[in-house]
Amino acid sequence: MQWKSGIAAWLGWTFDGLDMHLYTLVYAQFVAQLLGVVSTKDPQVGYYSSIIQAAFLLGWALGGGFFGRIGDRLGRSRTLCLTILTYALFTGLSSVAQNWWQLCLFRFLSALGIGGEWAVGASLLAETWPRRWRPWVAAVLQTGVNVGILLAILAHFLMSGIVATQPRWLFVVGIAPALLVLWIRRAVPETEEWTAAKAQAKQRLPVVRDLFRGEVRRTTVLVIAVCALGLSGHWAFLFWNQIHFKNLPDVIGLSDQEKGDWGRRILYLVIVASIAGNFVAAWLARRFGYRPVIAGMSLGYFLGMMGCYLIERPHEQLYYLLAVPGFFQGLFALYTMYLPPLFPTLLRTTGAGFCYNIGRCVSALGVVVFGLFSQVGDYRITLIVAGAIFLPTAIVAWFLPDLRD
Repeated sequence: MQWKSGIAAWLGWTFDGLDMHLYTLVYAQFVAQLLGVVSTKDPQVGYYSSIIQAAFLLGWALGGGFFGRIGDRLGRSRTLCLTILTYALFTGLSSVAQNWWQLCLFRFLSALGIGGEWAVGASLLAETWPRRWRPWVAAVLQTGVNVGILLAILAHFLMSGIVATQPRWLFVVGIAPALLVLWIRRAVPETEEWTAAKAQAKQRLPVVRDLFRGEVRRTTVLVIAVCALGLSGHWAFLFWNQIHFKNLPDVIGLSDQEKGDWGRRILYLVIVASIAGNFVAAWLARRFGYRPVIAGMSLGYFLGMMGCYLIERPHEQLYYLLAVPGFFQGLFALYTMYLPPLFPTLLRTTGAGFCYNIGRCVSALGVVVFGLFSQVGDYRITLIVAGAIFLPTAIVAWFLPDLRD
């Protein structure tokens, strides 16, 4: 049961990363085609692309709470299947979008499944793996997203001949995760802990507002604050670091191909650094507990962002420094095993999914705002402000419940 649940969750997260990243590889070209404009540099492309990405982030946030609630009522294994089917189906349907708002709708609906899969998968593992293994399981699980992103890049490379003229066909790759559901339904049973809690509760099942009652309320508020702050800063970094890099004085004059090469190098560097951060964070959490490590990694993310952007740097120097905030992204691997046990069993996926994904609502608003005004903005200042968010994140994290594995 342990290994099967671990494989199911890891594959679910891997395909999360795949379906999530397909859009970022072809959005400019595809949106330009849907709008009927000639150039990807047309201001309409940036405007509508940012709205579509904001809808995706909003769907991701809502999906965590929506499928989290279903996971507490229907069970972990069955709900995991529903989340995967959701993001596979609507990612595939993105390939038949005929205008920008249809693509926006399909991306929103696919994000519901992606956001829900995290909450359900995390609870599934928390209820099946021994406590002493959980930090390492979290680190391995977090690498699934990184592998998924690399698979998306590989698919784009293999389909480059088709995608060059018809970018919509890349989204067909996103249907592949649906095949995983057949194996999960046959091989991964419901967890004993959820089954026992469901039987004991009988007709009195917890409701969402129970997250804000009694002893659970303080935990809910603190976790929401930490996740909202941390994820807002994190997504701002992910969205704007390459745009800033490509607009540096010694890069902006390069050809599109050279800029693309730098973009891939940055992505690979950050992914490798992030994987290393996952395992270092797991080792530290095993030794010192989750709370001080979450606070410390948040502080490290703050210092890394300041080191990258407080001073204007040439592109070759900035490139290597980006490994530092990449490394401290290992912070988010800890949430996988830390958040679910903070909540009662029948509120577990609801609480973890709602609290973890609430920051994406703020991120969605930020993407739209910067999409409207980025042409007159200073990307370095934007990234400094994003990095500064991790300082209050570290402070609030120190008041989180203490939990050791």
